[in-house]
Amino acid sequence: MKTIAAVFLAVFLCAAGAWAGGVGDAVEVRVVTDDGRTLRTYPVSVRHGLKKVYAEANRGDHYRIEVRNRLNRRVGLVIAVDGRNIISGGKSGLQNHERMYILEPHGFGDFSGWRTAHDRINRFYFTDVPDSFAAAFGDTSAMGVIAVAVYPEARQCRPPMPQSRINPSGPGGFEGKAAGTADKAETAPATPSAADETMRKSSARAEQALESAGTGYGRDAYSPSQIVTFLPERRAAETIFLKYEWRATLCRLGVAGCAAPSRRPHNRLWDWDGFAPPPPARLSPAPGA
Repeated sequence: MKTIAAVFLAVFLCAAGAWAGGVGDAVEVRVVTDDGRTLRTYPVSVRHGLKKVYAEANRGDHYRIEVRNRLNRRVGLVIAVDGRNIISGGKSGLQNHERMYILEPHGFGDFSGWRTAHDRINRFYFTDVPDSFAAAFGDTSAMGVIAVAVYPEARQCRPPMPQSRINPSGPGGFEGKAAGTADKAETAPATPSAADETMRKSSARAEQALESAGTGYGRDAYSPSQIVTFLPERRAAETIFLKYEWRATLCRLGVAGCAAPSRRPHNRLWDWDGFAPPPPARLSPAPGA
């Protein structure tokens, strides 16, 4: 018999309104900063069931992930930032057994931090890789990626079990770990050889890390949630990846259409170095020189 698992619900329903800059079909995802600016996106791969876009981030901005459900049934959202599940804090594979948020049919969700309790989060903010939440766990394998996997609710022939009969911590449940914690294997001390290798790699990537963007574990904030029953489908209906980078990095990668810096006109007095330049069109010394 299939187990109906308990999952977090942190949904803020609102009436339909203007919605610009969203990515996705089953749901629409956008990243919005606290000053109301929606991150500009640059599509990379857009096809049915999979969306990949670049997004332009500004260092220090706090942000939230806004999701609107376009389906007429509930969906579960496995959301990972820099490869870490934003509810559990553990390494995410975007699978349907992970802890997830639930959106009602045509509902709207606003997710703005790493969940630390039923009513508390620590805010997302753009920062350098060494300062990021994922890097604190030694995990840079998915740095700079906001991922949303969408699992529609499985259609059931029988009514769901009453909430009182569900064991959130049981096998197959979504409440196996406290919010913001990692697997024991991920936090175990490294062996000396592994530590040496980690230091070597860290040193080699230090300069590159400062050029890349990550998400920090920011200030504490109030964010109420509750537990509901939800049985997700086995496969995601859609997965959306937003790779956020600093503008300078996007320009270097050729993603953003960045104009070359304007060149200051030569000033004959200011830029003169005190020596006589060759006359125009003179390719070789004059005879007898």
